[in-house]
Amino acid sequence: MDGMPLAYALRLTAWHKPETIIPVFKLIIQMETAYLNRTSRILAGHLWVFSNELAVSPKKFKPGSLVELRDRKENFLGIGYINPASLIAIRILTREREEIDEGFFKKRINDAMSLRRRLIDEKTRNAFRALYSESDLVPGLIVDKYSGVVSIQLLTLGIETFRDTIIKTVDEVLSPEAIVLRNDSSARTLEGLPLGKELVKGSLEKLPVINEGGIRLEVDPLGGQKTGFFLDQAENRMAFSALTGKGTALDLFSYSGAWALHMAGKGADVTIVDSSAAALKQAERNFEINGLKGRSAFIKEDVFDFLKAEAGKGRSYDYIALDPPAFVKGKSNLKAGARAYREINTLAMRLLKKGGLLATSSCSFHVKREDFLDILRSASRDAGSAMRIIETRPQAKDHPVYLPMPETEYLKCVILERF
Repeated sequence: MDGMPLAYALRLTAWHKPETIIPVFKLIIQMETAYLNRTSRILAGHLWVFSNELAVSPKKFKPGSLVELRDRKENFLGIGYINPASLIAIRILTREREEIDEGFFKKRINDAMSLRRRLIDEKTRNAFRALYSESDLVPGLIVDKYSGVVSIQLLTLGIETFRDTIIKTVDEVLSPEAIVLRNDSSARTLEGLPLGKELVKGSLEKLPVINEGGIRLEVDPLGGQKTGFFLDQAENRMAFSALTGKGTALDLFSYSGAWALHMAGKGADVTIVDSSAAALKQAERNFEINGLKGRSAFIKEDVFDFLKAEAGKGRSYDYIALDPPAFVKGKSNLKAGARAYREINTLAMRLLKKGGLLATSSCSFHVKREDFLDILRSASRDAGSAMRIIETRPQAKDHPVYLPMPETEYLKCVILERF
């Protein structure tokens, strides 16, 4: 009925079967319009509209509702959801005039899975990010797959309104044995949403054991960190372990021991250090699953204190994996966080043998790649260690970067040699 006058289209439905009426009425469903004063960033592909970019206060809109975006000349820009309580007032879901319904989410999830099937061989890696928020054009939604278990994060109010539809669609597309809602991210607090965790399908009496390049890891999607595990480092762990062999190794801020397991699998004797007893218990369990318990030592201690003590004892190592939490949470603590990255890398470099390898990372978005390299240069100077870069690596390919949005790129991993 393209180009057909609406009144005529409505009359036409009287002569057709009832099921043909539905598409016509979809044409006349209205949503409120949000006008933008500034559009250059949006026209370049960015999906976030900040409150100060709107022509009127976002408070006039219903929180979580869908809105049509237009510029001041009435040009259609897209459809998104709005939250007046958030600095990011609108997140864009589509640039087309289309229904945001089950069919919409099914297409987005299928498209995301099509890419993962091209990138990942599930025979060697059966855990991955199935859908990555803005990078898969569904802002506010994370879907991670751990073998037969799927973990979902609904991070925003607008996505929360589609909760049941998303769960149903994920179930249909991925056919998991169990589904977990990990709605305990601090991002939800910024959206005015409650925090919580919930098993919405199946059972977790037996935790999933995933395969990562020949290493098996037991994952707790309900009780573990993030959605259960750190999938974004999977390819970096495998790349680093390919360079390792027999010798002594450290896995610092180890969590459940993934870096350590890959190094131990190549013949290294690994010391695993973390301040969390629960994380170390899971790491021990993972070493048992892989039959590598004899190549490991587990130490519950602050990593900074441990490294200082090791230096005092004159210890040194062939391989060090340094994967700390985000020391920089926002611009306000950028300087303090940068100092922490510099100190921890200095301490690690001092313990590295000549010819030894260090894999060091930052998951802080506000620490850019060049900033991180500058930090490592300073750390090398402070440590008195001559270091050279073997490889710089990003987050895993199942966490693709949406080009118009630098916010979707956050992880930096650098592999260095002391020489």
